[in-house]
This record gives sequence, C-alpha cells and structure tokens, in this order.
Amino acid sequence: MTIQWFPGHMAKAKREVEEKLKLVDFIIELVDARAPYSSQNPMLHQVLNQKTKMVLLMKKDLADAHVTEQWVQWYEEKGIIAIPVDVQQQKDIQSVVQQAKELGNEKLEKLRKKGVRPRPARAMILGIPNVGKSTLINRLAKKKIAKIGDKPGVTQAQQWIKVKKDFELLDTPGILWPKFEDEIVGYRLASIGTIKDNILPIPDVAAFIIRFLQAHYSSALKERYGLPSSIEEMGEAFEHIGEKRGCLESGGNVNFDKVADIIIRDLRSNKLGAITLETPEVVEQQETE
Repeated sequence: MTIQWFPGHMAKAKREVEEKLKLVDFIIELVDARAPYSSQNPMLHQVLNQKTKMVLLMKKDLADAHVTEQWVQWYEEKGIIAIPVDVQQQKDIQSVVQQAKELGNEKLEKLRKKGVRPRPARAMILGIPNVGKSTLINRLAKKKIAKIGDKPGVTQAQQWIKVKKDFELLDTPGILWPKFEDEIVGYRLASIGTIKDNILPIPDVAAFIIRFLQAHYSSALKERYGLPSSIEEMGEAFEHIGEKRGCLESGGNVNFDKVADIIIRDLRSNKLGAITLETPEVVEQQETE
C-alpha cells in the first residue's frame, strides 16, 4: 500500500531548500530517535548532495536508550556525526552547539585561507514535521523565536536565527516526501505522531503498535494493560485492553476506536515505557529484501 502525503507548502519548502543550500556551510538534520531511519527524508538526501551534515536523534527520552546507542554507531560507521538530544537537557544543547561550532570552523578556516572576511558559521536546520525542531531552535537561541505546536506543519516559512556569536541557523518548514512506498514507514511515523492522524485509520495504527510491542516489548503490554502474551487475535487484544481501561459502550461492547486512541496516546506519552520502533539491523534487512 502506498501512502500519499504532500501538502502544497511542503513542495514550496523543498524548492526553497534547494535555493538556499549555497548560503550555508553545513546541515543539521533532525530525526526522531524512536524511528531514526523512517523519519529521515530520502527526498532531501537527493537535494543535499555532498553537504557536510550532523544528525540529531531528537526525543531521546522517549526512545530505548540501548537502541539509540546502536543508531549512533550506525551513523558513525557512515561517517556522520549523530547526537541524541533531549531538549530539556542543557548538556545536550551544549553538545549540539559545540559540534556545530567545530563543523562551522572547518568551513570557515577554508574561507579565511581564501581571504574571505570572517563571519559566523551558517547551518540549515532540517527535519520532518513534529520532530521537535522549533523547541530545539528556541533552546539554542535562548529565546522564543520559532512557533511550537503538537501537530505537524507548524513552521511554514524560512527564517534566519542567530545562536550567540557562534553560528546562524536557517530554519525551514518540516518537509515530508510525496509518498511512502513502504507502508511500515507510514505506520511508524503515524505511531509517533509525525503524520496527521487522519492519514491512516487509527485502529490500524494501534494494531501495528500492539503487534510490534508483542514482538519486541511484550513486558510493556503486560505492565500497562495486563495483556497476556498468549493473545494472538487483534480483536481479542482490543477487547482485553478495552475492558481493562473501561472503553465500554451501552450494552457492554468495547469501543475499538477509543481503545486505539488510548494505545496511540500511551505510546506517544511514554506510558508504555521508552520504545524504539526500528533498529539498524531490522532496517538493513528490509533494504536487502
């Protein structure tokens, strides 16, 4: 199943990214630590070409720390600097600033040797919607500059932001690619709230979450919902969770839509624990299939 998604402002943003690339020294790409591969934009990889890049694994506090370490190593093996980030941790913000300064200095030193007048390093900050870009920018700038929202697509225009005297950031709107050829990518992004909830049926997304947790985090299901590992039928799993959480209609029937909503909200709010929906090993297996 191919999942279509490409609002007009995202097409415009892609064109603007292409136009402004020549103005920046390096790229800061944000991905969601719970799905680092699925939340990378393959369309932008074609646009960015050989620009120096650092990757920030955002929302690390919601992700499985052990798997995040695997992802950092995976990026490093590809020659890409990767930093796990919780925007509420000042040490993480400082790590981003320090690494950005080092990347910028490499570029600026080359310019100095060419006789170019010294200036702050310039970076373009990119990421798909709802990855935490606006919050990060506000923390880097130490003031409220970027709009923040809990729905995808809040930022819809580019703007330059100064981060002290160290470097300047070119903010861009979150850009999704035109369609998801691999439906599992769509389900991962829907699970963590990257794409809007009306793109995929909520019960289907919840079912995807349950199946994944049964395979990889079965203890989370047992602790949160008392769901036995012996339950295989999805309808039975929904019935069990619905009865536990009181999602009953008149007549005692379980409301599956309410159950689905609870499952998705519990995953996104970390009530199921720190969960990562993909590992480097799984992704590489999928690429070879």
